[in-house]
Amino acid sequence: MAEFDIARTRKSLFGALLDARDRFGRNKVALEDLERQPITFGRLVLGSLVLGRKLAGLTGERETIGVLLPNVQAIAVTLFGFNAFGRVPAFLNFTAGPKNLKAACELAGIQTIVTSRRFVEQGKLDDLVATLGEGRRILWLEDVRAQLTSFDKLRGLVDSWMARRVHAGAKVAPDDPAVVLFTSGSEGAPKGVVLSNANLVANAYQVKALAGDVLRPDDVFFNPLPIFHSFGLTAGLLTAVLNGMKSVLYPSPLHYRQIPKLVAGTRATIMLATDTFLQGYARAAGENDLASVRYVIAGAERVKDETRKLWAKHGTVILEGYGATECSPVISVSLPDRNRPGSVGPILPGIEWRLDPVEGIHEGGRFNVRGPNVMKGYLDPAAPGGLRPPVDGWHDTGDIVTVEDRIVTIRGRAKRFAKIGGEMISLAAIEATVQSLWPDNSHVVVALPDPRKGEQIILITDKADADRDVLLAHARAQGFPELWMPRSILVSGIPVLGSGKTDYAAAVELARRLQPML
Repeated sequence: MAEFDIARTRKSLFGALLDARDRFGRNKVALEDLERQPITFGRLVLGSLVLGRKLAGLTGERETIGVLLPNVQAIAVTLFGFNAFGRVPAFLNFTAGPKNLKAACELAGIQTIVTSRRFVEQGKLDDLVATLGEGRRILWLEDVRAQLTSFDKLRGLVDSWMARRVHAGAKVAPDDPAVVLFTSGSEGAPKGVVLSNANLVANAYQVKALAGDVLRPDDVFFNPLPIFHSFGLTAGLLTAVLNGMKSVLYPSPLHYRQIPKLVAGTRATIMLATDTFLQGYARAAGENDLASVRYVIAGAERVKDETRKLWAKHGTVILEGYGATECSPVISVSLPDRNRPGSVGPILPGIEWRLDPVEGIHEGGRFNVRGPNVMKGYLDPAAPGGLRPPVDGWHDTGDIVTVEDRIVTIRGRAKRFAKIGGEMISLAAIEATVQSLWPDNSHVVVALPDPRKGEQIILITDKADADRDVLLAHARAQGFPELWMPRSILVSGIPVLGSGKTDYAAAVELARRLQPML
């Protein structure tokens, strides 16, 4: 593990990009996407300054601006361009639906949205953009680019050679907001999370400090995870680019057949994804499509044993990590020599932690963390423009974990424990038991109120012939009491968020709606 110097994180996002350009060279490739037109660090800085200055002229100082774009080079140029001139992008989850997106825009006070006609047409998002555009201004990137003159491009070229002086004029401080992200809402209404420049820079550097012996200067990150998801933003884009490596952006994690082909074409060595998507890629890949991938960094949901086996056939090791949007997001990540299946690796350097006891839970505690990557705060719905910062800098993750030698093992979310007959039962542990019986299927366990026992457990599975008696026999053989087993089984597709995580709120609603039919 390399030494982590917190003083190095005290800079803006664009300042960190300039440091990477100067350290690793203007001509080194920084980004690529499905168009297969790589851009160097020098071109990324130039493009960010040209586009950023143009967008700055169309927006207000320190304005929070909605960004509705897919994972292509333009989203990275927009991010750095806004930061170069002191604007704050709020990345909008275009899979969240009009209701959630309107709420996000209102929460963040968004008056302007930057998007792309090509993206809106291809994604069939015309109605969504029309809804969001009511009372707001839509800036189309195609129109902004069409307005660029020869003078704009010449000025950008001059700016790129004195980029630090140009950026200094924006007076962006390390603790100023850099981005606004909206939590995925897997267990309720999304929140607006404000991450500072120093938060994001620190997290990119923390990962490199922990995994410095694993990551190489010539590594190529393949990132199909959306930038509106913190895992895609920091782990997939910033960790690579700010540490001098190439990031390949891909606009949809759902393209199971196309992604392995592009992985092969770009000779990607590190891949970022969630368990749900990883199973799809491994199954759809040709014999040599994934041969270049040394490591997969998996997060956002537990990695199944079956997924590890599928990737092992391609010669790839899965390293499971853990994080929270509020922590920029990475808190811990496994290393090849500290890779214990079931754990999520060592806590990153620079992070303090504590476990708070939880009544009825005898192993582990509620995980709280503090460090340079912990957010500025949540947007305050009751005070437009206001923030609710973490108390004394501590963020309560809401997860029940054990920590041994700084290696974290997640026992479950505090909200994902059911209380039955006075006993706290982990829904995640039940899911793991079901998964071990039926590894080729997807499952989610939810708890609903029960007038006699307090709560009842229901299994939702996509296994058409799931049999409760078979599950009970398997559970007994594993040493689980019958009290832990689902009272009912519901066969259905598993609700999933755009990030690939299980949508627990939707799963509970599905079980509640169909409960009378069980």
